[in-house]
Amino acid sequence: MNIKVIKSSDDYSQAIARLSALMTLDPQADSMEENELELLALVIEDYERKIVPVTASDPIEAILFRMDQMNLARKDLQPYMGSLSKVSEVLSRKRPLSLSMIRRLHSGLGIPADVLIGGSEISQVTVGDAPEMDYTKFPLKEMFDRGCFGDFKGNTQRLRDYAEEMLPGFMHGLLPKQVEPAFLRAPLHQRGTRDADGYALLAWRLCVIKKARANPAPREYKKGVVTAKWLKDLARLSAFEDGSRLAREQLGMAGITLVIEPHFKGTYLDGAAMLDEGRPVVAMTLRHDCLDNFWFVLMHELAHVSCHLDEAHPLFTDNLDSPDAQDRIERDADEMAGAALIPQVAWEKSAASTSHLSADVVALAEKLGVHPAIVAGRVRHETKNYHILAKLVGHGQVGRHFA
Repeated sequence: MNIKVIKSSDDYSQAIARLSALMTLDPQADSMEENELELLALVIEDYERKIVPVTASDPIEAILFRMDQMNLARKDLQPYMGSLSKVSEVLSRKRPLSLSMIRRLHSGLGIPADVLIGGSEISQVTVGDAPEMDYTKFPLKEMFDRGCFGDFKGNTQRLRDYAEEMLPGFMHGLLPKQVEPAFLRAPLHQRGTRDADGYALLAWRLCVIKKARANPAPREYKKGVVTAKWLKDLARLSAFEDGSRLAREQLGMAGITLVIEPHFKGTYLDGAAMLDEGRPVVAMTLRHDCLDNFWFVLMHELAHVSCHLDEAHPLFTDNLDSPDAQDRIERDADEMAGAALIPQVAWEKSAASTSHLSADVVALAEKLGVHPAIVAGRVRHETKNYHILAKLVGHGQVGRHFA
C-alpha cells in the first residue's frame, strides 16, 4: 500500500486508475485491498474538494462525472442503487437518491457526501452513521395507509427504499430523544404481547402519541384522581347510549387522554397505559368492538394509571385475551377493573351468576346502574361460553362513536 497526498493531475489520474482496479477486484472485508480502497477514496475526495468545478455539486452530475472518470457503465452502478431500472430513474432525475444509495456511493465510489446530499435535508452526520435500526421492518404499508408519511407517492417497494428517510421524519418530536434500538427494549410491562412484533408495537405507540398530542386532555393530571369510587362513577356512564364518548370526556376532565388507535398486525393489543412527557395516556385498539370489552379494557388501563404507571414504569401493554394474568400487577388491575364494574359481593348474590339468563343479567345491570353488556360479558367470561348472551354484549356499538 503506497498512498500519498495528491498534488497534481497526474497523481489524480494514477489514483483514479488504482481505485478502479481495486473496485474490479471486489476485495474481501477487512483485507489490505479494501483498506487501500477506503484510504484512496478519502485522498481522492480531499483532492476533488479543491479542484472539482462548482457545477459538480449537483449529485447526478457528480455521479456522471465519476462514471466518466472510472469508465463505468450504468450496470456498474447496480451495487449502489439496486436494479438497473432504479439506476436509470436516478440518472434521469425521476427518482431521488435514497440515504442508503448515498451511503453506498460515498463509500464505494468516493463521491463527497455533501455533493450527493445536494439540497436534501439529509445531513453528513446521518450519511456517516450506520442506521440505528432496520427501518424496513416497520409496518410501512399499514403506516402509509394511516397517513404517517404525508403525501408520499409510491408502492410498497418504494416505501422500503426510502424507509430510512421517512421513519425519522415521522418520529421527529414524538420521542424525548433520538430513537435508538434500545428504545425497543425500554422498560415496559407486557401482558400477552411478549411475542409481539417490536417494530409494529413501536409504530403503534408513536401513532398513539401523535394523536394524544393533537388532542390533549383539557386539564392537567393530578396523581390520585383515579380512585375506586371514581372508577365506579365512570362505569355508570356505560348505561347511556353514547357512554363510551362520555367516558372520553370524563377522562379528559381528569387530565387523562383517551386515544383510539387500531392495532398493527403482529401486536395483538387490546389497550395500553403510557406516560407521554409526564401525562397519562390510555390507548385502546377496539379490535373487539363490543361494549363489554371496551369497558373492561378501559377500567383495566385506568387501574394501571392509578396504581402502577410512573416514570420508572412508563408503559403497560395488554392483550386481555391472554391467560397470562398470574403477574401480580395484572391481577391487581383485573381485580380493580372488575370491582368497578361489578362488585364481587353483588355478583355472588345475583341470580345472573348462576342462571345466566338474559332477564337476570338485565336486572343486575339495572341494580348497579351499568349497561347489561357489562354483566353479560362477566357471565361469558366466567363460564368461558362465548356463544351465550351474544345479543347483549353490544357488538359494533363502540367504534362508531370514535369514527
